[in-house]
Amino acid sequence: MFDSLSSRLDEIFTRLRSKGRLSEKQIDEVLREIRLALLEADVSLKVVKAFVVDVRERAAGAEIHTSLTPAQQVIKIVNQALIDILGHETAGLKHTDRPPRVILMAGLQGSGKTTASAKLAKLLKGQGRKPLLAACDLRRPAAIRQLQLLGEQVGVPVHFFEGAAEPEVVAAGALQEARNEGFTDLIVDTAGRMNVDADLMAELGRVASVVSPTETLLVCDAMTGQDAVNVAEAFLQEVEVSGIVLTKLDGDARGGAALSMSFVTQRPIKFAGVGEKLGDLEPFHPDRMASRILGMGDVLTLIEKAESAFDEAEARKMEEKLRKADFTFEDFLDQMQALKKMGPMSQILGMLPGMGKMPLDPSQIDSQLPKVEAMIRSMTPAERNDPTVIKGSRRQRIAKGSGSSIQDVNKLVKQFEQVRKMVRSMSGKKAKLPPGMKLPPGMGF
Repeated sequence: MFDSLSSRLDEIFTRLRSKGRLSEKQIDEVLREIRLALLEADVSLKVVKAFVVDVRERAAGAEIHTSLTPAQQVIKIVNQALIDILGHETAGLKHTDRPPRVILMAGLQGSGKTTASAKLAKLLKGQGRKPLLAACDLRRPAAIRQLQLLGEQVGVPVHFFEGAAEPEVVAAGALQEARNEGFTDLIVDTAGRMNVDADLMAELGRVASVVSPTETLLVCDAMTGQDAVNVAEAFLQEVEVSGIVLTKLDGDARGGAALSMSFVTQRPIKFAGVGEKLGDLEPFHPDRMASRILGMGDVLTLIEKAESAFDEAEARKMEEKLRKADFTFEDFLDQMQALKKMGPMSQILGMLPGMGKMPLDPSQIDSQLPKVEAMIRSMTPAERNDPTVIKGSRRQRIAKGSGSSIQDVNKLVKQFEQVRKMVRSMSGKKAKLPPGMKLPPGMGF
């Protein structure tokens, strides 16, 4: 979503690196370019003005014009200003002394509220909690059935009342069930409208009065740009919103909503939807998002994803195989399945510092992986475990079985052998890491 803005900022900083010192006039020019870059990214004018003022004040205090590394100083200042605009610090869900913790999900129709509810349930379940979903959207056709199906997929029960006329009746029943059955969290999916109106607010108010939510999360579609900010402001006038969930942050919109939302509403962005899968909901970290926007990657999130995707015992086995150069296509297939759990390669590579400058299209990698997997699955167990036996007629069979060309199979086998040779040459050598830095399981030799 921030590719265009990241590219523009990178161009500005690249030009700065060629300068030994910065004059006041040059600082003004840099701020003007940053201002235009933010406006092109659909960031609210109010936010842009505040951002530029903040950067200017910080720049004056840091005396950038006397610095020998002005580019580094400017990047540091812009990074801190971005963090402040995005919400200062990570804001988790509030705790309650008396379970269940009730999370009321609000938003307009089409914002992704029902899916976000299921994603949040999955996230909480992964943290060892016991969530219950409540189907209180009685207006949209098939909304209850949608939540039931999503609940089945994430392994979380759904409380519903077929034929109920009032959502507060369903909400009251769900709260009672949550208390009786020992659920730690109750996630209430409510109805939406095409726009903010009195009926919607009255209904939300009735549901809220019944369940007394610990959190009221407003679900906004990041793809709608500044409209999402306007919707948030309208809700805030009527409902006590405690946080925001931004959906579709992986889309190709310009990203202005994400950069404007927290500053305009003065409410923290608590979660971000970064994909279509039910596991694609992440806690929102302002510092990590600022780092991604500036092309500095997001190594912490990458490590967290790797730790959840790779089983430690399996990772140690893989490490041993790599050291002995016994790595096979079977092992490679296992690693591909683990990488899939981490998300699309476009997301993973985007978390690596400097990848934005690489002449590489991550989407092409995502499209190639299924083809590679098909070729490996077309091999016999013997071929997977000993690639040296894959000769002429075998390659023809693998190509035919996977819908690929012989050239594709040749390329795969050749590249795999190159990797094995490289690993063999590295066997016994450990890369030196900075003091205190440790790679997670599955991410190193």
